[in-house]
Amino acid sequence: MAGEREHIREIEQVLSGARSARDDIVVQSWLRCIDTHRLDPARPTEAYIVPDTQLREHREQSERLIAIARSGLETLFKQVAGQNYVLLLADAKGVTVDFLGDPLFMDQLRTAGLYLGSEWSESRTGTCGVGSCIVTGEAMTIHQTDHFDTTHTPLSCTAAPIFDTKGELTAVLDISLLRSPQAKVSQNLALHLVTASARRIELANLMAQMHSEWVLRFSRSPEFLDVDPEAAIALDGSGRILGTTRGAALLLAQACGIDWRRSSPIGQPISRYLDMDIDDLPNLTRGRPTEERLVFGRNGSALFAHAIEPQPPSGRRTPVEVLPGPIAELSGGDPAMAAMQIRAAKLARTTIPILIHGETGSGKEHLARALHDSSGRTGPFVAINCAAIPEHLIESELFGHAAGAFTGATAKGRKGLVESADGGTLFLDEIGDMPYALQSRLLRVIAERELVPVGGIAPRPVDIKVISASHHDLRQLVAESRFREDLFYRLNAAALSLPALRERTDFEWLLERLVGERARLAGRSAKLSPAARLALIRHDWPGNIRELVNAVDLAVALCDNETIQPSDLPDFATSRAAPAASSASLVALRAPSPEEERGALLTVLAATGWNISEAARRLGVDRTTVHRRMKRLRLEAPN
Repeated sequence: MAGEREHIREIEQVLSGARSARDDIVVQSWLRCIDTHRLDPARPTEAYIVPDTQLREHREQSERLIAIARSGLETLFKQVAGQNYVLLLADAKGVTVDFLGDPLFMDQLRTAGLYLGSEWSESRTGTCGVGSCIVTGEAMTIHQTDHFDTTHTPLSCTAAPIFDTKGELTAVLDISLLRSPQAKVSQNLALHLVTASARRIELANLMAQMHSEWVLRFSRSPEFLDVDPEAAIALDGSGRILGTTRGAALLLAQACGIDWRRSSPIGQPISRYLDMDIDDLPNLTRGRPTEERLVFGRNGSALFAHAIEPQPPSGRRTPVEVLPGPIAELSGGDPAMAAMQIRAAKLARTTIPILIHGETGSGKEHLARALHDSSGRTGPFVAINCAAIPEHLIESELFGHAAGAFTGATAKGRKGLVESADGGTLFLDEIGDMPYALQSRLLRVIAERELVPVGGIAPRPVDIKVISASHHDLRQLVAESRFREDLFYRLNAAALSLPALRERTDFEWLLERLVGERARLAGRSAKLSPAARLALIRHDWPGNIRELVNAVDLAVALCDNETIQPSDLPDFATSRAAPAASSASLVALRAPSPEEERGALLTVLAATGWNISEAARRLGVDRTTVHRRMKRLRLEAPN
């Protein structure tokens, strides 16, 4: 009783204007309790649990948030396990819609109000962690006699606000103790943990709601950017901000020197706060090293940023995560490659013959190996280049030979390459160059799953998955009677097409990956200078990926100080100067209005015959940028 009287007297002294050793946030709450809420510290009230019908309504309204926050609550509860903490998730009205506590103390928790359905609004309960957090929007610890109502002075409550993507307070995460014999400073770690958990819940909520938009995540440290970012924003196709976490609103305000409380970033262009626009986002994806993903505020401050591309609506496309690893690693999000990968994943575990189309050097054998590695077959992958084996040897190389079958044949005979692939995959590269006379023998192998060696009599069964590839138009070869029609239809049971490198929108992802891989193989580190990167982007790549690999190998070998310069690249990088940008190109790059930008970009595309690569070169940007602008401006090729 003496303690209660002393507590009431201290509140009365604060009301009379006396100075207090309490935190200012506590003093201001006490004043609100008396002046605004008309509460009396001398009339304690027990904890209030809302009726079940009301609780159901509150939980239904918060159902989405509860689902998103639950994982965060469980993680936090494990972090404080054994310390008798109770976790409360309260909605914006202060009603507890989810909680975690020790089952051994449920009766005590319910009596104290640390229970599902308890209302902790400041107007009902007075100064408390949840209620005062709702009023101020600030994280805080209300420790023991910080509470206004003497009923709650044994408690120690630490709370942090959770804001929705529009900046409105939507919930409070609270971690409380029934009693704490220690000083208020003992709850500093709890304050840090609950604030960090609230931040992660906001991030998860933004990612869940804005998955079909660009999301840009920030960190002051490159080491934590991809694993535990500080803040995030969502952007629409024109670069305007659709949603933020609270931390992001604060970071953006600091970046351009304004008061974040007075100016919401929602609806504002990202260029108002940062020196960037929507077309810079592809350069901030995981295809580039974390330390290079820097963005600068209008005040010159620097942040590390990670851009996440819009995700397709569920059910319309198979997520990349469900693709077998070897197939998933073939691209960095190029639409043509993505469609091919989904088809390849479905075909990988079948024995259906597959014919791969693609220009020389476009990665046909790499795709074939990925299909084999994803097939579950235990036999080997045997690759045969039909154009590289001399015509007089190709029959015995493919099918083997019996003992003494011809002059020079081994005494015991020899197994051919086809039989060597038994139980695995046979890859026939440049199948269009196979001699016409041997095509009928290959047809028998595919149709009957058996072969007869040169000079042999008895057929031998073989269990093989047949994948073939050609840069020729096999239909044209059939029309010219240079390729058997029946073999063509056997090989072409399923077809996969690889786009040329110049047509791929994930060129920069592939480039960064190759630089890292080839540098590691060479036993050194290397990165691209901006000038070297631009030179590689502007090249036509008639030799496709094979030419790019050769260029990267040369650059890695020649570069100094681990930085690749244009002088380290093949001759094409220095022999052809970048074309001067036309006035239409300059308008397309930085047009004052969407209508003018659309017209200027349309002019460039029409002038290049809708060749995206050529348009990108004329504009001095990469293909990804052109594709993004076309999508944003709703420009589609005539055919």
